[in-house]
Amino acid sequence: MRREFKLPDVGEGLTEAEIVRWHVKPGDTVKVNQIVVEIETAKSIVELPIPWAGVIADLLGEEGQTLDVGVPIIAVETDEPGGGTAEPAVSETPSRLEALADDMVPRPPAEGAVEPGAHGSPAPKEERQAVLVGYGVKTGASKRRARKTPSAPETAPAEAPVVTPVASVSPARLAVLAKPPVRKLAKDLGVDLTTLKGTGPQGSITRDDIQAAATAGQTPGQTVGQQAASVQPGVREERIPVKGVRKMTAQAMVASAFTAPHVTEFLQVDVTATMTAVQRLKTLADFAEVKVSPLLLVAKAVLVAARRYPMINSSWTDEEIVVKHYVNLGIAAATPRGLIVPNIKDAQALSLPELAKALTALAETARAGRTQPAEMSGGTFTITNVGVFGVDTGTPILNPGESAILAFGQVRDMPWVVDGELAVRKVTTLALSFDHRIVDGELGSLFLRDVGAMLEDPLRMLAWS
Repeated sequence: MRREFKLPDVGEGLTEAEIVRWHVKPGDTVKVNQIVVEIETAKSIVELPIPWAGVIADLLGEEGQTLDVGVPIIAVETDEPGGGTAEPAVSETPSRLEALADDMVPRPPAEGAVEPGAHGSPAPKEERQAVLVGYGVKTGASKRRARKTPSAPETAPAEAPVVTPVASVSPARLAVLAKPPVRKLAKDLGVDLTTLKGTGPQGSITRDDIQAAATAGQTPGQTVGQQAASVQPGVREERIPVKGVRKMTAQAMVASAFTAPHVTEFLQVDVTATMTAVQRLKTLADFAEVKVSPLLLVAKAVLVAARRYPMINSSWTDEEIVVKHYVNLGIAAATPRGLIVPNIKDAQALSLPELAKALTALAETARAGRTQPAEMSGGTFTITNVGVFGVDTGTPILNPGESAILAFGQVRDMPWVVDGELAVRKVTTLALSFDHRIVDGELGSLFLRDVGAMLEDPLRMLAWS
């Protein structure tokens, strides 16, 4: 029988997602829990498995298309017990996997019922601000566009479908045949589709056509920002849709900036001893297979200081301050899809080699775009390493739900007074932003001072641990 798999809420209040890549096509045979599609949520790329075995009947969404939670995205023909019975008996109990697939999509509330929060809790107030998780499932009909049905080849041009116009579109744009991912690629590379002659089926434009058109004016490996310098002449503006990770990050940063009263303090630190310690650690067998960088010792210093000043690792709820005696250490990461903050759970319990391995794994996963929503939830303190971009420091904005964030600037040679003599030392600048509702000036200053002291003399980490 034919079964349709609906786009699920993957556990972070997902309301919609974009189809990034299909792993299957109609006619393919699939097994239970086989990965069939990659979707981009507001936080990361997520791989979805199919809960049934069978043959793919139809893909109900295209790559690059954004769909609401609860909308069918793929149809599967499955073998039912009992031969070719089209409909199961009334008394037949659904399989566990089928029930699981249905349960993954939240059902709409009953008529007249109060919209629920989590498991029957009261619905959040309208003034609730966005955070880095989602918002629950949208109500109302999906806005997914109708799928095209194949038709027989015609000798004359096909008549355009009758639609209600929503904007003025040039005839040349209507004539372009290109899939959504190809259109997105063209937009990213600054290529005008109307100027190209497609080499695909029925004259459609392919990825190769886009790449060939962009090759002359673009160096491989450029980022989207760098590509702006090589946009075709005559292109004065570019409009980039705000969606996915970037949209959610923007909402979270606005909510944080205008909710928590931010204070930022700065401290220059002589980290010559820390840089020496980093080089020494690289020679140890325990660190042979992991990356050792100054960020490792910055993270360790933060963990030690957070134990000395627990209020720095807390959150504000209007009615109470929640002090957390564990540290889920977030590391801000810039990815092609926007800023994300995955965190290392219970980082305070890790040894230095374990912390190094966790930081390495976190960075590799983020760069590959495989960070999962659960890895970005529940953070308690964040470090942003702006030094990798060659800047001294910044005024970081708090991650919602946290009371402090530390910016770690570049390490560079600077003149420094040592024992009354001028010397050239390795110096960095630290910037600590904190929520002034929780952290007063004294506490913030003491925390920042101790982090700096441990980076100036790493032996203090042992003494204070």
